[in-house]
Amino acid sequence: MQLSAGKLWGMRRMADDKGLFKMTAVDQRPPIKGPIAKHHGVTEAPWQAVADFKTLLIETLQEQSSAMLLDPHYAIPCGIGKLSPTKGLIVTLEDSVFEETMDGRLSSEIDDWSVAKIKRMGGDAVKVLAWYRPDAPEHNRQKQKDFTKCIGEACARYDIPFLFELLVYPLANDENQTTDYVEMTGKRTDHVLQSVADFAAPEFGIDVFKLESPVAAKNVPEGEDREVRAAFDEMGRLAGRPWVMLSAGAGKAEFRNILTHAYRAGASGYLAGRAIWLEPFGLYPDWDAMRQGLETGSVDYMRDLNTLTDRAATPWNRHAVFGTEGARFLPADQSFRHSYRDFD
Repeated sequence: MQLSAGKLWGMRRMADDKGLFKMTAVDQRPPIKGPIAKHHGVTEAPWQAVADFKTLLIETLQEQSSAMLLDPHYAIPCGIGKLSPTKGLIVTLEDSVFEETMDGRLSSEIDDWSVAKIKRMGGDAVKVLAWYRPDAPEHNRQKQKDFTKCIGEACARYDIPFLFELLVYPLANDENQTTDYVEMTGKRTDHVLQSVADFAAPEFGIDVFKLESPVAAKNVPEGEDREVRAAFDEMGRLAGRPWVMLSAGAGKAEFRNILTHAYRAGASGYLAGRAIWLEPFGLYPDWDAMRQGLETGSVDYMRDLNTLTDRAATPWNRHAVFGTEGARFLPADQSFRHSYRDFD
């Protein structure tokens, strides 16, 4: 497998000089807006407070990050000027407000945003989250697949990497209902693995998978475990391309354990948020205390994760899908030289 110029460049921009992904998520909306709104006793969190916290995350955590994931609603308008041009810029495209139906959740893009707009603003990659249950009714699954395929096609057209996130969630008849962006209580390993399998086909155009642990975070041990290792190994095999781990609200020790097992299975890094910054965020609205917590505890935790990543992760450009020579540029031909003529 070879890569086009834009995708190769974007992948390199997201990674460090060793080809490892050390990426920090600042795109969360409900997990940040909810606590802020609750503190102020309002339904909708003050825009400036949310934007200021995201800017604080950029200021304090970017040094330890190879790339940062920002959202168009808050992080980009208020914090893009604080992001170093030496860091990769990933922009989220999915709306945090999903449609909850009796047959499952449906995703959509943020209004007035598109792959084209992300490319024009200088983004290095497009990130999209799709809620998915492989046991949901077929029409629901097909809509989520169509949504994903459309974005993959746009990423190919505009020659920008497509970073795709999957999360299983409770269906209407499941116990432990929640609409929070957290790991589903009682999730099944086979549901996580089948979700990856359902989107691994080339037609979706996915360049990097952002995946949740196939085993509940609290059940992932620090040391070796045959069943846990088998689940992570199978997830990596099904992904069939570079993949990273998300934290889904896991605690610091839990997420480190998850990364340990993921790296044994071939993961190329992480794209995490709350495991890194949730503790200081709990000090809101004491901005000085939050900054101090981020600059000490969060940064120290990232350094630990980065040391683990350096030691155990698989560089994305040495992934088996690229062959023995590693990721390479797809040689230019007539179609490539004219591939940008359709830009909006």
